[in-house]
Amino acid sequence: MGAESLAPEEFAPEAVYLNTAAAGLIPASAVAAMHESATASARGRAGSEDHFAVVDAVRGAFARLVGVPARRVAAGGSAAVFCGLVAQSLPDGAEVLCAEGDFSSLVNPFHVRAGLHVRTVPLEKLAAEIRPGTALVAVSAVQSADGRLADLRAIGDAARACGARTLVDISQSAGWLPTDAGAYDFTVCVGYKWLMGPRGTAFLTVPEDLGGLSPVFAGWVAGEDPWASTYGPVTELASSARRYDHNPAILPFAGALAGLRIIEELGPERIAAHDRALAGRFREGLARLGHRPVPADDSAIVSVSGLGAATGRLSAAGVRAGARAGRLRVAFHIYNDTSDVDAALAALS
Repeated sequence: MGAESLAPEEFAPEAVYLNTAAAGLIPASAVAAMHESATASARGRAGSEDHFAVVDAVRGAFARLVGVPARRVAAGGSAAVFCGLVAQSLPDGAEVLCAEGDFSSLVNPFHVRAGLHVRTVPLEKLAAEIRPGTALVAVSAVQSADGRLADLRAIGDAARACGARTLVDISQSAGWLPTDAGAYDFTVCVGYKWLMGPRGTAFLTVPEDLGGLSPVFAGWVAGEDPWASTYGPVTELASSARRYDHNPAILPFAGALAGLRIIEELGPERIAAHDRALAGRFREGLARLGHRPVPADDSAIVSVSGLGAATGRLSAAGVRAGARAGRLRVAFHIYNDTSDVDAALAALS
């Protein structure tokens, strides 16, 4: 398992690409779809200005991936905007609990919202630190800096016991780790990493009752009938999570569907086994070289302290990786195979 690429016909990287945690490779079929959409816009074809059909198709594919109805998914271009929406909907004085060193787009909207009390604790202590009076727990399912997995079951149980809501950023997990967005009050996700879409796509999932969020960013696309909501106040917001949409960019959404379809066809379970097997091979090789990677297992992301500067050496050897928080960060996805692992280990040795 994990010996060969899972979708070789869709990808043709010019280097060993191990940087999906920063940005995923875009499938050839996505490039073709964006080219077709751009050509239609350039030539003024009928319907080229109406993007609702493609956005709804992407919304539906993402909803299937994370296990919720499409009516519970809002579409936009930024996870930070969706986190800001949640932040603006909290009452003054509310306590928000976050993990130390979590991704800024998740936590910063709560820090800049005046009147909130943001408390930050180590990731491993997050569940234990939830207390009566905690209004919201905001955490990434997989930590961007080093690939550690949050104990979401313990966090969810503790939050429910204390009456707290949960906001989980699944940007570093959806697409390789099986995800049930319905287990949390809110999730946010960007589409340009493990979902292999272009930059400019993001998603918010909300509860069946839509979560009581204040639609502070609502424009005409948030109307029940968008084309009847183009002038003056929007008199009737959408009865679904579409009321939280911010006007999506057409080209990124035209390209987003291809990556989601590939993931749907392969299945997250198969992808998780593939990605984890490659990451495990890399960890074993690092151990032989005398390094101690983090996390020890389970994640498709592998990080090594003290090797952040090694990206230059890897690049010279034709291997693309990342450096975050002073660590070398390597990520494995469907377009990687064992030869990629071995090329990275050879460069590091």
